[in-house]
Amino acid sequence: MSAQQPAFGKTVSAPSRRAAEAARAGSGFWHRPGWMNLLADVLMVGALLALIVAGVRFAAGLPLFGLQQVVVSPVSHVTRAQIEYVAGSALNGNFFTVDLDGARRAFENLPWVRNAQLRRVWPGTIEVALEEHVAAAYWRSPDAGDTRLVNTFGELFDAASNADMPVFSGDPEASAQMLGRLPQFNAMLAPMGRHVTALTLSGRQAWQLRLDDGTTVELGKDQQKSPLDERLKRFVNSWPQLSASLPRPLVAADLRYQTGFAIRMAGSEQQKGKK
Repeated sequence: MSAQQPAFGKTVSAPSRRAAEAARAGSGFWHRPGWMNLLADVLMVGALLALIVAGVRFAAGLPLFGLQQVVVSPVSHVTRAQIEYVAGSALNGNFFTVDLDGARRAFENLPWVRNAQLRRVWPGTIEVALEEHVAAAYWRSPDAGDTRLVNTFGELFDAASNADMPVFSGDPEASAQMLGRLPQFNAMLAPMGRHVTALTLSGRQAWQLRLDDGTTVELGKDQQKSPLDERLKRFVNSWPQLSASLPRPLVAADLRYQTGFAIRMAGSEQQKGKK
């Protein structure tokens, strides 16, 4: 009886192995017509979109779409020469390629321009709407010699003016605060027939007023026990009697006292006022 060899696995013939390998090779991406057709469609669509984008860019750059005019809203302080300079230097390109954001920044760099808005109007117009600053006061910085202006929003801006306006001085961050208090001070001074021509707010929040007759009024800081408005009101209420008794013009009043004030007349030392 012949000895049998142990069977450790299934024996596969050479032809069977070749058939299996061919079947696996035929199941790859390149042997699937459906996937190949999908890839071809995707590539074709991509190429078509690229051609369209290139065609649009080419057409947008044609002289046919050149800028025909720039229309600017009416302004009071910005000159025609300034507008023409910015338009000529910043509005480059044609109707489609002009950089409106860059042109907006260029217009906003003009001295009196607070805000600029630009938009395209077919077929070749750029409309420019300029919001100008409205000056409310001059700004003088005692440290840096600052000579800017304060607008009605309490913002500082660089420009020149010869208008009759009050002068602010102090921390630039306090310009809006000073603008808000100015009408209150003027209303309180109205019974005296006076108004503020210069307003100073120190870094320690101490107020000083210069009136239209040249009088300096030291208000000091606003305190809970002695509110600033009460001290100014006390001085204004005392003014009719005080002014009638003064032998010389008043040049300064110190209202930093809780129960009274001190005054200084022209050519004299400081004197205590009434309670």
